[in-house]
Amino acid sequence: MPEEIIETAELGDKIVAVLKTIFDPEIPVDIYELGLIYDVFVNEDADVKILMTLTTPNCPVAETLPKEVENKVKSLDDVKDAEVEITFDPPWNQDLMSEEAKLELGLL
Repeated sequence: MPEEIIETAELGDKIVAVLKTIFDPEIPVDIYELGLIYDVFVNEDADVKILMTLTTPNCPVAETLPKEVENKVKSLDDVKDAEVEITFDPPWNQDLMSEEAKLELGLL
């Protein structure tokens, strides 16, 4: 595998680890396991774009959560820049949650 692919994959793993430290304040599960992160793009320049959603469009943290995600990802040494894009397509629902999150919330 070319070196840059390995480095991009490693950086992707680091980004996921950071995302797992961010919690929705209303639900005691991190945003990654909740299924709020739809995609993480990392280019060869170490610019990161995160496509995420919120549990509802009126989510009380709609202003602060994307900023927190952006700032925490930018704090990684290997990341040059980070941008968060919010989407509601598809809308979030409980099916997007990991088994771990469902178990944590007593949904299994």
